[in-house]
Amino acid sequence: MGDLNGAPGRKVLETELDRLREEHRPDLIVVNAENLRNGSGLSPDLYRAIVESGVDGVTLGDHVYRDRRVVPILEDPATPISRPANLSSHAPGKRSFRLPLPAEAGGGELLVFSLLGRVSMSVPANDPFEAADLVLERNPGVAGTLVDLHMEATAEKAAVAFHLDGRISAGLGTHTHVPTADARILRGGSAFQTDVGMCGPFDSIIGRDPEPVLRHMRTSVHTPYAMGDGDNRLCGALVEFRPGTGRASSITPFQYGDLV
Repeated sequence: MGDLNGAPGRKVLETELDRLREEHRPDLIVVNAENLRNGSGLSPDLYRAIVESGVDGVTLGDHVYRDRRVVPILEDPATPISRPANLSSHAPGKRSFRLPLPAEAGGGELLVFSLLGRVSMSVPANDPFEAADLVLERNPGVAGTLVDLHMEATAEKAAVAFHLDGRISAGLGTHTHVPTADARILRGGSAFQTDVGMCGPFDSIIGRDPEPVLRHMRTSVHTPYAMGDGDNRLCGALVEFRPGTGRASSITPFQYGDLV
């Protein structure tokens, strides 16, 4: 699932997760939670809350260190959460994590990691292509691999996905908060969607209250952005893959919430 955005994102996760499980019966649920703390960052309490609600793994993006209290959790090898893999080697936290797959789903482990883009992003990041190659090289023998493409530019997301095609199960885009209509299986067998969409208030400007955003854009005067509210939706994509090859057999985008 895409970026969990503030209190509305947590609320829609809690209210719609049972419905998602009933209709799709996923083996594992992974979310990007970099916007969960009022739209920017993740606190330890919020991390524990979404894990207790049924989330199996958590990826992060450019707001990874907005709440520094999350660093010990990122560094704990037992917690299923990681910082972007292509940050500096001096950045705290794990580059990836593994999740065990149920025996009835074929067993083995799902490798999960995220990559930051370098186009129009404010956080300095290393080469995402090289970083992804390194993570895959260090994690042989997994049943499947999910990569969170946390990037601004659509072309950069597609480029990284094509670079990894046939070597990962899915490359799913986040960060731009708008679900795209291009979910597909690439020619090498990897599932791809430019952006799976945010989990939060769609009655907003990508999660923020429209009024202060418009005031800032029209006047150039700094204006604190408040969270939006209303038309809360849970957005994501269900990917099925073969544990023997790690290649995807289907990708199904979904939305749950107020108006769907």
